[in-house]
Amino acid sequence: MRVSVFGLGYVGNVTAACLAKAGHEVIGVDVNADKVAMVNAGQSPIVEPGLPELLAEVVNDGRLRATVSSGEAVGQTDLALICVGTPGRGNGQLNGDAIERVGREIGAALRGRRESYVVVLRSTVLPGTTERLLVPALHEGAGRDHAIDVQVAMNPEFIREGSALRDFARPPLTLVGCDDPRTAFLLRALYVGVDAPFIHTAVRTAECAKYVSNAFHALKISFANEIGDLCAAFGIDAQEVMRIFAMDRKLNISDAYLRPGFAFGGSCLPKDLRALLYAARAADLSPPLLSSILPSNERQIRRAVEAVLETRKRRIGVVGLSFKPGTDDLRESPMVTLVEALIGKGCDVRILDRNVSVARLVGANRRYIEEEIPHIASLMCEDVRTLLTHAEVLVIGNAGDDAARALEAVRSDQIVIDLMRGSVATRGASALDRVPIAR
Repeated sequence: MRVSVFGLGYVGNVTAACLAKAGHEVIGVDVNADKVAMVNAGQSPIVEPGLPELLAEVVNDGRLRATVSSGEAVGQTDLALICVGTPGRGNGQLNGDAIERVGREIGAALRGRRESYVVVLRSTVLPGTTERLLVPALHEGAGRDHAIDVQVAMNPEFIREGSALRDFARPPLTLVGCDDPRTAFLLRALYVGVDAPFIHTAVRTAECAKYVSNAFHALKISFANEIGDLCAAFGIDAQEVMRIFAMDRKLNISDAYLRPGFAFGGSCLPKDLRALLYAARAADLSPPLLSSILPSNERQIRRAVEAVLETRKRRIGVVGLSFKPGTDDLRESPMVTLVEALIGKGCDVRILDRNVSVARLVGANRRYIEEEIPHIASLMCEDVRTLLTHAEVLVIGNAGDDAARALEAVRSDQIVIDLMRGSVATRGASALDRVPIAR
């Protein structure tokens, strides 16, 4: 395949060299003539293990060359990868000037071209950037009088400095966001030698996934550092603690608990987090990341209450009262907090949770509902029909059979707030009718 790579910085050089190694004909493009000259001489403009040798190989074999001319590169290729920088401004906003400039240059180079051309944004950008910046820039460059046949895609990279060549060859996944199946097929062929699952999704999803990944990496580092501080205060080997922690691939290092939904609760997480923070304060430590978890969780509950109240409806049906599906445990259940808040605001609430039916409860859970929340016990329904007969608004707090039956039977005039999906449906239970809860 004939490929141009715009931007010969870190990502661009690695991408160009690795694609050339895979057998593609690659032209690198950069405004910096010194970088172009170095690449054409088979020299690496950046420090990365193995890259100087790879560049020398693919340049000597004639599979990679560089130019300062966007027109030359576009004219001799069928696909462009944009790998330019997106530096942050002082307020955190990304600077997309380079993306717009390259987009205009590619658009201008496509004037009069009859064959279709594919433009792939590989730079890290916020959701909406491709359609808001790149697409208009392409058409602006071409001019109003020149229609161009161009397909656009988002293809974020997952490579790390210091191990970039290995990461390019074996990334966690190859992610492509585009609307056109033919473009997705073309990019699948481009990366056919890459050992990774190929994921085709929407453009904005691909843009967002990269940011979520980087945010989670930062979160993990900060979490490990705060745990390290606590372990040091307790006289414990932090490396050993985290080694043991990482051995749990079922819950700790896995996709467990990484599905968007509602707030956490129960007898363990809130209590144990408070205890850890108490111990930290006793050791004269103030871990900001750990300290922010409970307030963040409480915000999820407030957001759900606000979503219900914004419907301006009074009769509310709630599916689920326990802190999670498949249990009768009401201790620190966010659903109990939500129901109490709605009652306090004057809502007429009914609840369906077969696991929490008072007639079935025994022991601590029965005492809790009778002693702590007796007013809620009188609001329990026995079946979906009774709940839906009452409700103008249906709130799904727990997934399960009752939730599924309620969503199947919901009327077209009822509003659905599904806390498991973070959405509101204004016309029945169809997922197509749901809109995100405002955050």
